Amino acid sequence: MDNLHFLGEKILEKKYEIAQMVHTHRLANLKEVKDVNVTKEEIIELRANFISYFGQALMAKNDQKTIFDQIVKWAKESGEFASNLGISLSEALEDTTYYRKFIWEVLKEEIRDHNIPTDTIFELITIIDPLLDKAVYVFSLTYVNIHQETLKKAKSAFLELSVPVVPITKGIAILPLIGEVDTERATLLLEETLKKANELKLSHLLFDLSGVMIVDTMVAHQIFKIVDALGLLGVKTILIGIRPEVAQTMIQLGIDFSKITIKANLEQALLGLNLTIDTLE
Repeated sequence: MDNLHFLGEKILEKKYEIAQMVHTHRLANLKEVKDVNVTKEEIIELRANFISYFGQALMAKNDQKTIFDQIVKWAKESGEFASNLGISLSEALEDTTYYRKFIWEVLKEEIRDHNIPTDTIFELITIIDPLLDKAVYVFSLTYVNIHQETLKKAKSAFLELSVPVVPITKGIAILPLIGEVDTERATLLLEETLKKANELKLSHLLFDLSGVMIVDTMVAHQIFKIVDALGLLGVKTILIGIRPEVAQTMIQLGIDFSKITIKANLEQALLGLNLTIDTLE
């Protein structure tokens, strides 16, 4: 029998044994054990299936593409699974060390017991290691892509929540702006404010800056853009709640808000519109 074929059979024969060793050592070295809805038996089965690909690769060395495709599919599914569970990439990749270690331990034992020639060992290396390396690469790529997409969605949701245009009464709404304004948030701020102004058929928007600690030239420029754009829709903007330290900074920077209506607080803004807090309740 061909030596590679023989060694492939041995890996298939001992796949559950190898899977158990990987699992036992993996759990012993885990920094944090995640609560997952998967039984130990199911995890062992998943590990054994992965290990079997290497046995099949040795037994069918002329049909490596099929095995390669199976490895890639397994790595993608595993990368997605690990990312969705919130397991760190460094923790997840620890598995690779154990797979490599215990697969080679079984191979070394069979090589020693059956006097497998050196040429076969080198051939083993050219088959086993590239498949493991490919699995690691695809796993990592899948994990990172899903993780980045999750972060992107979370950031998008956060940004949308950071532009809360709140209706006060018919035709009047308030936009309480809190925190720093970067380029990305400024762009969303302009888009969402215009969209909400149109949806709510606003005549006035009260732009509350009491939660903004810093107003530099970029932030001021974005505010001017929003005011101008709203003006084109027939919406009058009133700035309220500018903090004393922010006002001082704006003066030092030479930022001119003289053409924009500014009120100290919400009550003053409403009085200017012939409204009071009491009339809104």
